[in-house]
Amino acid sequence: MSSPTLTADSRPIIAFTPGDPAGIGPEILVAGWAELCKTCRPVLVASNQTISRAITAKNPILLRAITEPSEALGIFNQMDILEGTKVDLTELVWGRIDARGGAVARDCLHKAIDLALDRKIGAIVTGPLHKESLHLAGEKHPGHTEILAERCGVADHAMVLATSEVAVLHATLHMALRDIFTRLTPEHLVSQSRLLSGLLERLGKGKPRIALPGLNPHAGDGGLFGDEESRILAKAVQMARAQGIDLTGPISPDNVFIRAFDGEFDGILALYHDQGHIPLKLVGRRRCVNITAGLPIVRTSVAHGTAFDIAGKGIANPDSLLEATAWAVRLALKTV
Repeated sequence: MSSPTLTADSRPIIAFTPGDPAGIGPEILVAGWAELCKTCRPVLVASNQTISRAITAKNPILLRAITEPSEALGIFNQMDILEGTKVDLTELVWGRIDARGGAVARDCLHKAIDLALDRKIGAIVTGPLHKESLHLAGEKHPGHTEILAERCGVADHAMVLATSEVAVLHATLHMALRDIFTRLTPEHLVSQSRLLSGLLERLGKGKPRIALPGLNPHAGDGGLFGDEESRILAKAVQMARAQGIDLTGPISPDNVFIRAFDGEFDGILALYHDQGHIPLKLVGRRRCVNITAGLPIVRTSVAHGTAFDIAGKGIANPDSLLEATAWAVRLALKTV
């Protein structure tokens, strides 16, 4: 595999997709552009219409059309934009669910993925999309992670939510709670722990220490509240450790995050979406970053939604975007 494209000053070329154009994605890109240019040569894979209407007198940035990522200059007052869609957004309304918004989010993501697979960029940083808009546009997948995996041709992948202290990989993701029990097999948990361990190693963690929380209250309390801990989770820990993965558990889910943030673990293998998302977002706030593990490319994302209630008002905070970019730069340079 060839190295990602770098500039003469070693800033990696990174593609940014705004996500749903009716949300705050375009605004945080405009607000954070000058900071982005300090660490990378950003390329917007977007609709010109999407970005131009987010530019205000407060952020009077010029737009410059390019056709190849290598043309990007990374200048604080000029946004380099590579058109990623043909969808007309003339009548799109801020903060409204719309099939056109979903189609643009999907088109731009596809374009950015292809650029990354062709090694024309070092990483992708994605803005928030809206699942209902995406569904209205005819997309079968519920979000970024699944689209990325299919287009990259990988089956073994996962969402990771991370702060500088702890990374949390989600063994199951966008599905109803009643459906997760069919996915939680020892084999699946071992493969997911391997993905998390590999990501943490790339980030310089040596031999990562990973915690496996229980599925039931108090990790089942010896079988009083279910047998998944003894029947599935303990077996997964045994199998993982036999393969050299430092996986510990099952640990009562009500204190595993405290132990991790106290420094006992580098990562947590959450068993379902909210088990990982709620505590990490509560502690990490705007420092949280979404990373897709298991891909042949680097992708990070903001850890918030489209915020339709404030879209178009010019008050969206770009901090999560800047944090996601910092992680993307680190990971992109690790692949060189």
